[in-house]
Amino acid sequence: MDMNWFDEMEARIPHDGVRTRFAPSPTGYMHVGNLRTALYTWLIARHAGGKFILRIEDTDQERLVEGATEVIYNTLRKCGLTWDEGPDLGGPVGPYIQTQRRDLYGKYAHRLVELGQAYYCFCEKTESEEDSGQFDRAADPCRGLDPQAAKARVEAGEPYVIRQKIPNQGSTTFSDVVFGDITVENATLDDQVLIKRDGLPTYNFANVIDDHLMGITHVVRGSEYLSSAPKYNLLYQGFGWEVPTYIHCSPVMRDQHNKMSKRKGDPSYEDLIAMGYLSEAVVNYVTLLGWSPRGEYAEREFFTLAELAEVFDIGGISKSPAIFDIEKLKYFNANYLRALSPEAFYAGAEPYLKEAVKTPGIDRKLIAPLVQPRCDTWLDIAPQVDFFDALPEYSNELYCHKKMKTNEENSLEALEQVLPVLEGLTDWTYDAIHDALIGLAQRLELKNGRIMWPVRTALSGKAVTPGGAVELCHILGKEESLRRIKLGMAQLAK
Repeated sequence: MDMNWFDEMEARIPHDGVRTRFAPSPTGYMHVGNLRTALYTWLIARHAGGKFILRIEDTDQERLVEGATEVIYNTLRKCGLTWDEGPDLGGPVGPYIQTQRRDLYGKYAHRLVELGQAYYCFCEKTESEEDSGQFDRAADPCRGLDPQAAKARVEAGEPYVIRQKIPNQGSTTFSDVVFGDITVENATLDDQVLIKRDGLPTYNFANVIDDHLMGITHVVRGSEYLSSAPKYNLLYQGFGWEVPTYIHCSPVMRDQHNKMSKRKGDPSYEDLIAMGYLSEAVVNYVTLLGWSPRGEYAEREFFTLAELAEVFDIGGISKSPAIFDIEKLKYFNANYLRALSPEAFYAGAEPYLKEAVKTPGIDRKLIAPLVQPRCDTWLDIAPQVDFFDALPEYSNELYCHKKMKTNEENSLEALEQVLPVLEGLTDWTYDAIHDALIGLAQRLELKNGRIMWPVRTALSGKAVTPGGAVELCHILGKEESLRRIKLGMAQLAK
């Protein structure tokens, strides 16, 4: 085997500080656990002033979904997770798509055979016997084949896989930042397949090769991969390579007993955005699922992405599973919405306002400030403002308010007093409407609520509205306001 080629590959490896990678499979959407992995990987790199690499792992061709790679790109960009190297940017250790690196894996697998750390297996059953609970390494007839005889069969064109050759004796210790040292008896590990019959690598083997050749220093992955971790170590040791720092994260759960699952209806990142959540709020909340800030930031909840990069500390990652609480996310989102500038809030709210309020002439920019303090998500807008388009049917009971001391009879009297006052206004501005209604209450020696509540009810047909009588009059305009007040009077007079 040409060792110069391997030397050239080693020479390409960057050694420029911390290098992390996010390596998703393009299978259709970004679930919350995947997003958290991307976040932690990005934060580790940015906190250390290192490089964040995007790699697409598409070797499992059966699970690929068309357009899924674009979903990955778009999700990362929306979350602010910029990458330094990747399929679209290139870089010193490309290509960054696994199927485009296909030839690499075979060479390294054959090299591992030469080193006595792997072997050719010609058995028809190539899956891991360990998965079926029937693994017996001693029963594999190919493990003990003469290397030259096995090589001759390969050269003759006989189908084969390449398996890792796990030592029969002893144990392997794997170190993880979160879970500490884990020691496994080698006898319990299977001779996992490294290269499949179609020449493509298995997930575990491709990861090790790519992480080494890309100079990855820190690997973040889910704790479900801990059982495979000792085999990674043996691969690194077999090649004589340095093992990266591993950070295994406990799962994100829907409750105490079940992992989040798209199949069970749990939302992906895209679902959360469609449900009216801000990307910034999702990022903030998901980062805190299994990680806690320490020191002076220990009690703090709200962080920008830049602030998270500054304070992120691997030591704050918890071993315990994190439970995804949609109500907690809603709390975060509400705070983010309220903190937006009026301009930024209107920019985000405009599509939802347009969907709910289609009447020409109504200024949606006047509605936005009224709903901003009353929204937990963008989807809360439409149900609050749909009455601007069409007055709903409503019961006269809405006019009866104990605190305002209103009932059907005095509400009708109030509207009868209000109508000529508003009809006489030539300047339909907020201040003019306000002064007219307040002035009327003063002349009649009534509390403001006795006038304002019946007007608001007549204008909206709702018990709760964003904004009071003055705001609603101003937004609806004179003609529509007077029309609705007359309808209210007619309804109360029946």
